[in-house]
Amino acid sequence: MLRSIQLIYYPLLAAVSVPVNFLTIVIMSRGKCGLSKCITRYLVAMAAADLLVVITDLILRQIPIIYRSLFAFLRHFPMCNIHAVLLYAVTDCSVWFTVTFTFDRFVAICCQKLKTKYCTEKTSAVVLGTVSVLSCLKNIFWYFMFEDQYLLSNTPWFCFAVTGVSTSPAWAGIELLHYVLNPCVPFILILLLNVLTVRHILVSSRARRRLRGHSSGESPRDPEMESRRKSMILLFVISGNFIVLWVVFMLDSINRRLLYLARTSVILPPFVQELGFMLQLLSCCTNTCIYAVTQAKFREQLKNVVKYPFTVIVKFIK
Repeated sequence: MLRSIQLIYYPLLAAVSVPVNFLTIVIMSRGKCGLSKCITRYLVAMAAADLLVVITDLILRQIPIIYRSLFAFLRHFPMCNIHAVLLYAVTDCSVWFTVTFTFDRFVAICCQKLKTKYCTEKTSAVVLGTVSVLSCLKNIFWYFMFEDQYLLSNTPWFCFAVTGVSTSPAWAGIELLHYVLNPCVPFILILLLNVLTVRHILVSSRARRRLRGHSSGESPRDPEMESRRKSMILLFVISGNFIVLWVVFMLDSINRRLLYLARTSVILPPFVQELGFMLQLLSCCTNTCIYAVTQAKFREQLKNVVKYPFTVIVKFIK
């Protein structure tokens, strides 16, 4: 049943994810959405990382696995271990870019003294560059863990593993650490930062409401409080989207490593792993757009981009 769904789901998701992320990169890079250069840089990086995940994971991994008979020729391309390094590196970037963006918004809202120094275009470039380099270095071990031939299966990986790796306590420990760093630690950090940010917004809003109540007998519309309320809702949506779409993948991955490491773990049905992959990849289609599409100016730019080809055709005909 799940396999039948995947036959339609993966190609459809690829057909949507690639243009959505590409359009987000183009529109945000133009800098006409009314956002600061710092925020724009984070959103462009998040969309670029998501696009690379779609290419390396969804298009070059999941689709060949689900259509195995059509992609049997991949077994003759000895580069699966290189593919694995790139795939896990860009996945780390996608997740940790979300963390760095959340931290940037936390500083901007809650740490006014640090805001002027940290929330800058230069700092965002350094942070994103550092995360990218560390993600690549962290995932080099996959090159030595896998062989260069494609297995075209998710049980347990999509490459042939080096002899003894799957049952080795040392390698199992390394892989378990990999899944702790992504996505367990990001889970905790995003939740913590969002809780602190929302708490600060609520406290500030109460104080502002009391001050406005003392200064005026009425309770006029407060644009500042409405903006904060929208920010709070947005933070909940971003963190909730990430957690909901990654939680199945995280639990299954850690459970599998514990099973190999300690030989004592709950054996989950095979469909849990596949469902985890499906939800995780869905996050690459929604993660950046959740923030960007909520901006009126982004929607305006999106309409202009979509209309542009038709406008050119009409002008050409005339």
